[in-house]
Amino acid sequence: MARTLFFGSTGILIVLACLAIGGCGGNAQISGTREAPRVTVAHPAIRSLVDEDDYNGWLEAHKTVEVRSRVRGHITKVHFQDGDIVKEGQPLFDIDPAPFEAQLRQTEAEAKARAAQEVAAQRDLERNRILIKTHAVSQQDLEKSEADAQSFEAQIAAKKAEADRCRLDLKYARITAALAGKISKAELVEGNLVNAGGSDPLLTTIVAIDPIYVDFNVDERAIQRYQQNNAVGHGKDRKQTLREEKIPFSFALDTEKGFPHQGQLVFAENKYTGGTGTILVRGVAANPDGLLLVGSRVRVRIPISDKYEAAVVPDTAVLSDQDRKYLLVLGKDNVVLRRDITPGRLLDDGMRVVLAEPDEEKAAGESNRLKEWEKTYVITVGLQRARVNYPVQPMDSSGQPITTTAPAR
Repeated sequence: MARTLFFGSTGILIVLACLAIGGCGGNAQISGTREAPRVTVAHPAIRSLVDEDDYNGWLEAHKTVEVRSRVRGHITKVHFQDGDIVKEGQPLFDIDPAPFEAQLRQTEAEAKARAAQEVAAQRDLERNRILIKTHAVSQQDLEKSEADAQSFEAQIAAKKAEADRCRLDLKYARITAALAGKISKAELVEGNLVNAGGSDPLLTTIVAIDPIYVDFNVDERAIQRYQQNNAVGHGKDRKQTLREEKIPFSFALDTEKGFPHQGQLVFAENKYTGGTGTILVRGVAANPDGLLLVGSRVRVRIPISDKYEAAVVPDTAVLSDQDRKYLLVLGKDNVVLRRDITPGRLLDDGMRVVLAEPDEEKAAGESNRLKEWEKTYVITVGLQRARVNYPVQPMDSSGQPITTTAPAR
């Protein structure tokens, strides 16, 4: 009689386990080892850097002129288009010159009349001086003739002065640009009546565009540090004014990359703002093409050190362990090592400066430290797959394996 075998659930699991490991014999072994993870590595870059401070500022005009009329009259012509670049002395507005020409002609005519009367008075005076000797005229008549001659002479001088004023009015009837720069829109156009004096209206505004001022606020200690660093760096004593220090700076508009524009600090306010501890600082920069507009916001950068060499790594490669910062680097046989660092400033392109540790700086000179960094591979991509004291497969930025790595201490 055939026997039917029944297996419980426990027996089935045992059979399946035996099949999975190739049998239940004692010689079963687990084959294969775990592959080392792939990571991207790169050498730190060595760059020439300058430490800098950044500020927010704004652009101001080097010179600003409000154009107003010196005489009263109707505008007959406007010689510019709104927003034009004008030259010094260029005509801007014409005011009807006819009233001033008429007044000038009248004054010149009156001056000629006084001149004719003065000639007659001089002849009477000369005749009375002769007749007084024979007592033909009285002393009173002589004195009157002298007074008349002097009166007409003074009236002629007054009319000549009035004629000069009329010529000035005629000259002022053509309003010209007092400086070269960019002009605003015309507030009054042809046909408008303008008054001179206290109620004179604003006709337009001209701002000088080259050079241009860059204004920003700096704290008290910073401006003192700039002057000290500039004096020490160039082997000279501190000057009386900021203009004499000739401290350079760079700046950029909000929409520009980097700091493409250069300038020089020329002025610091004579007192600090109470409560804030800041002082207004002004720099000057060239603006030959007029692209920098007054009132624009700018980013300002001031160098605070001389040039120096430093190692830089991608900021994404810097890891944190509480208050410590570190990098993962490759050691012998591609084993991952932890290297503590002192991070410096973050550069515009996302690279982070790596500063020397105090003990590291004592152990080796700066040049030797930089040479060591040039030989060190730093893990830049795949940090989450790397484990300290475990090997990895290093790849370059193009995904090609790196077969030789220099040991890191």
